[in-house]
Amino acid sequence: MISIDTNVIVRFLTKDDEKQYKKAYTLIDSNDVYVPDTVILETEWVLRYAYEFSPKEICEGLEYFFGLKNVKLTNAQIVFTAITWCRKGMDFADAFHLALSQQFEAFATFDKKFIKKATLTETSTKVILP
Repeated sequence: MISIDTNVIVRFLTKDDEKQYKKAYTLIDSNDVYVPDTVILETEWVLRYAYEFSPKEICEGLEYFFGLKNVKLTNAQIVFTAITWCRKGMDFADAFHLALSQQFEAFATFDKKFIKKATLTETSTKVILP
C-alpha cells in the first residue's frame, strides 16, 4: 500500500494535465492507496478555491474517488458522513471536524454559521459557542 498526496488526487479528478493524469491513474489503478485525513481536507480546499468546483461537484468527485475499491481511508464512514453533511449545506471542513468529534458531547466554535448549519445534521454532538 502507498499513501498519496493531494496533487495526485487532484490530477486524477480534474485531468487538467494529461501526462500527470495518466501517471496518477496508473499509480492508483495498480496499487492500494491510503489517503490521510489531512490530504482529504486539502483536496477539498484545492478543488473549491483553485478549481472553483461547486460543493456538489466536490462531493461527487470525493464520493467517486473514495469509493474506489483500492482506496483506503482512516475511517470511511466518517468521511462519507462529512460528505453527506456537506451536501446538506455545511462547509466540508466543518462537517469533517464534526464527524470526527461524534464521540464527544459538544464541539465548541465561534463560527455562528457552522452552529446554524450543524442543526441540519443528524449528530449526537452539539455544536456550541464557548
